[in-house]
Amino acid sequence: QVQLVESGGGLVQAGGSLRLSCAASRSIFSMLGASWYRQAPGKQRELVATITNGGSTNYADFVKGRFTISRDNARKTVYLQMNSLQPEDTAVYYCNADLKLSIMSRFENYWGQGTQVTVSS
Repeated sequence: QVQLVESGGGLVQAGGSLRLSCAASRSIFSMLGASWYRQAPGKQRELVATITNGGSTNYADFVKGRFTISRDNARKTVYLQMNSLQPEDTAVYYCNADLKLSIMSRFENYWGQGTQVTVSS
């Protein structure tokens, strides 16, 4: 069974930076579009940023200019560089991506387990 595994979360002071990574738990054939979501306590999960297979990106207004989503197609890994972090960015961050496990399979959507980001004031 393949999972998406996020890493890079942690505790940081306001104004600091973190870089999240997301990759499949084992070798896969291909990764299509990918996104980062977040969910704060008591709130619904919300979309943070997306990146297409070709590298086109979109961001939620609340992270524009501070966060950058990128990907390494050779490593089949997606990143989220988070700068100028604020306490309101505190949440569990989830990776979501369409994966093709083998050349014979079709793309299917996967979620990661999430990584906690805590920003102290």
